[in-house]
Amino acid sequence: MPFDLLLNNVSRYVQLNDREQEIFIAYLKPKNIKRKEFLLNEGEVCKYSIFVTAGCLRGYTVDKNGVEHVLNFAPPGWWIADMYSLISQKPGVLNIEASEATETILLSKTNQEKLYLEIPKFERFFRILTENSLVANQQRIVDNMSLTAEERYSIFCKRYPTLIDHLPQKQIASYIGVTPEFFSRMRSAMLRRS
Repeated sequence: MPFDLLLNNVSRYVQLNDREQEIFIAYLKPKNIKRKEFLLNEGEVCKYSIFVTAGCLRGYTVDKNGVEHVLNFAPPGWWIADMYSLISQKPGVLNIEASEATETILLSKTNQEKLYLEIPKFERFFRILTENSLVANQQRIVDNMSLTAEERYSIFCKRYPTLIDHLPQKQIASYIGVTPEFFSRMRSAMLRRS
């Protein structure tokens, strides 16, 4: 069933009975995304919470010099959205793009609000997701200020073990906050030492 991974994700925090699962599934919309296709562009209003079942999405911004800054990746089993835009319903700053052919399940903001009313335990589920995201983002800011590039790369490898070998190096470099050239030299040095 295409919703198994999502239902397993939900069951980590709240238990749904069969009827609640049916209601939840009725609010979802599967969507396949081609490699390099966008689910959200900077300046658009984010209308969906996006769950990845296969492939990988990345959320990033582009600065005034045209440099990409990757904020996060969403491999299978992960959620992604422009949280500011989704919550405020104002134009966002994130681009969300498929790093490879990706299968997703979309939950619209409207349907999410309906879920809260019909199945109140979803408020708990999305509160936990939001809290976890807030903690992870705060830790990432602290790491970026206090850790070396090698230490940040090590954390990336622990956080996204399935992505290390099949993401472009320039995307990983952007995520850890270094240039692709620096990243390549750093990785070579790390390999020589190990």
